[in-house]
Amino acid sequence: MATAGNEVLSWTSQDPRQSQLFGSYGVLYRFQTDTNNQGQVVTTLWRAIRANKEDRVAKLEWAPNGGLGRAVIGKSTLPMADLVRRDPRVLDGRIFNGPDGYQYRWRPSNNPQNDIWLQDQNDNVIAFYRPIRPQRYNIGDVYGELHFVRNAGAGVVMHPPLMDTVTVTAMLYRYATAYGL
Repeated sequence: MATAGNEVLSWTSQDPRQSQLFGSYGVLYRFQTDTNNQGQVVTTLWRAIRANKEDRVAKLEWAPNGGLGRAVIGKSTLPMADLVRRDPRVLDGRIFNGPDGYQYRWRPSNNPQNDIWLQDQNDNVIAFYRPIRPQRYNIGDVYGELHFVRNAGAGVVMHPPLMDTVTVTAMLYRYATAYGL
């Protein structure tokens, strides 16, 4: 998969629930995981909107055993499992319905980079996650890259709310496949 014209975000931390995604302009997304007063583990996804200003994109409330709980994205509340449903057609594939109503699929590629592709309803690769050998940056150690393919499919992957949903589901895919959820 060519990377020319892609928006590439470097992804810190092996634990995607406590990580940052940044580009040449700085941190764009930040996952922050804390335990609330009731003892529940909650991951909040923040998106930078300008210097020193962030908007909350999503809140992920984990089940007591570390399993998938519920997600609050914008004004919608749904089970996290709906964002990483197993795809019976693809080994290790996961599907979700995007904010536009279309179905999207995360699936392993068969390329040498071991990319995880995000395909739209027409099987166009619109984004992908690429694991990399850990590299140290001043923001943190980077373990992967999230590539947004700007002009693929309908060309809307770079626009909220789809870009936000892609980021949430990429994190959930990484977590769910790492822990067999």
